[in-house]
Amino acid sequence: MSKQSCTLVQTNRVTLGARLLSSRPPVIAISERKEEYALDNCAIITKRAIHLVGMSYCGPYSTFPDEAIRLQGEFLARRHELNGAALSSALYSPYFGNEVFATYWACYEVNHLKTVPPGMVQFTIPERQYAVVTCTNKRIGEGYEQLTSWMNEHGLVKRENAVSLEIFYLDEHLEEVTVDLHIPLADNNK
Repeated sequence: MSKQSCTLVQTNRVTLGARLLSSRPPVIAISERKEEYALDNCAIITKRAIHLVGMSYCGPYSTFPDEAIRLQGEFLARRHELNGAALSSALYSPYFGNEVFATYWACYEVNHLKTVPPGMVQFTIPERQYAVVTCTNKRIGEGYEQLTSWMNEHGLVKRENAVSLEIFYLDEHLEEVTVDLHIPLADNNK
């Protein structure tokens, strides 16, 4: 597939995330819509603060994507422990890495919880500007390649010390599902 240029736009779309590795096989059906994406839908958005509850895995890059897949499955098997507190069925996977290891999360968006299930943590990702693209779980690598290329074309720089985000739209009936990828932008991109 040839790389297509994305159009620089400002939007308030809030259903997006980001990707740790270039490819990973689907374990869970994940999307509200099944469509083919041309991967030419890059944008800059401002995403409001997100309050999440979830579980994490931290380890060397050699353990990914297997541990990320395991973590998502384990978290989804425990979603009933949130007693309906999830604001949607979208699975949020913020991540952060350095030169040696990465931390990857499986979360749901919630309002603040008074009690958190054992082994889970709640936290808030602050309002942030992101470069985003929508793809499917079978084309995440292409999505990251396109988004990175688009950011480079427009002189956009990733914000260091901020989490990237992948948002999966869960649907148990679909094998290929929608994933929104978010890469946080440095303040000097404005």
